[in-house]
Amino acid sequence: MLERENLGPARHEIHNLFMEHVMAQAPGYSKLMSWTAVPIMPTPAAVGAIIQTIAEREALEVIGVDIGGATTDIFSVFQKVFNRTVSANLGMSYSISNVLAEAGLPDIIRWVPFPKSQLDERALRDRIRNKMIRPTTIPQTLTELVIEQAIAREALRLAFVQHKELAVGLKGIQQERTISDAFDQTMTGETLVNMLTLDMLVGSGGVLSHAPRRVQAALMLIDGFRPEAVTFLAVDSIFMMPQLGVLSTVMPEAATQVFERDCLVRLGSCVAPIGNGKAGQTCLKVTGTLPGRGPLEEEIKYGDMALLPLGVGEKVRLKLDPVRPFDLGPGKGQALEAEVEGGVVGVIIDCRGRPLRLPENETARVEALQRWLGALNVYPGYGP
Repeated sequence: MLERENLGPARHEIHNLFMEHVMAQAPGYSKLMSWTAVPIMPTPAAVGAIIQTIAEREALEVIGVDIGGATTDIFSVFQKVFNRTVSANLGMSYSISNVLAEAGLPDIIRWVPFPKSQLDERALRDRIRNKMIRPTTIPQTLTELVIEQAIAREALRLAFVQHKELAVGLKGIQQERTISDAFDQTMTGETLVNMLTLDMLVGSGGVLSHAPRRVQAALMLIDGFRPEAVTFLAVDSIFMMPQLGVLSTVMPEAATQVFERDCLVRLGSCVAPIGNGKAGQTCLKVTGTLPGRGPLEEEIKYGDMALLPLGVGEKVRLKLDPVRPFDLGPGKGQALEAEVEGGVVGVIIDCRGRPLRLPENETARVEALQRWLGALNVYPGYGP
């Protein structure tokens, strides 16, 4: 019998055993096993292992995502509970048509910063299908890159919705259940995922790790996951997390050091107030002192984004003062003093509100997207 609170680890272990059984059928597997002194791990299990190790050793609440060609795998540690989900129908090549089918073309197009009238929907669908049958192709034009990154936003968003539905805690009294219930996705408690307490969001996979500009990866993570309050963003530089996950099973300290010093590209912190308001009203006042740049006093309006220049390894304590009805955790309109860390992008101030709502009016949507892209210099030379 299994207690409800142990179903998460049981589900992961059963999945690992199943994947190991599948891999064992591959030609040459026995010979490969003879070359190594440690078990061969499936990629999702290995990535999950390094996420768990970092969360435990650094006492952090972490979300990690690996977006590939066929699947999008999400890993989280909240309240010291690890959860992993594999969205087998959400990917950027082999499964890209499934992303189109699940999200719908309107939800993809909403992230494209030019009018729908400039898009040939039939050609767009053909481009997506071509990516499925020619998975190694990469965008050749800025328009193709923008569309691919729009699809990635929806793949991340949909996979995260699935993850939150499965990453649940115990509700009420403990329940005894059979081993077959490890596969039951019936929700019996509230999701453990709490974006207010999230410390770090780590992205991996080609569309994130190899984005032409790091700020593009940062914005895809923000738009896909909608972090709240203060969250640090990073990406895997060269898809090193699976190897470090295996290493963490035998040398956790070495794996942690390599992860922090060589694997992670530190993008910077994201500050995002919760709440929605009227366009043009002040949302957040930011004060502090930037190293080497002097005093900082900024007022960011609702619906806008801003970028503070703070480099890798630079940390500064800021006073973040949201205007009612906005909230950074202490309460609506309550100031928060927080240490933010810079990175290769800097500190992103996201005052678009939570929940994030894009304008429904076509002209307003395009104007807003272009304003955000310009504020963060996402596509140099493109924007208002």
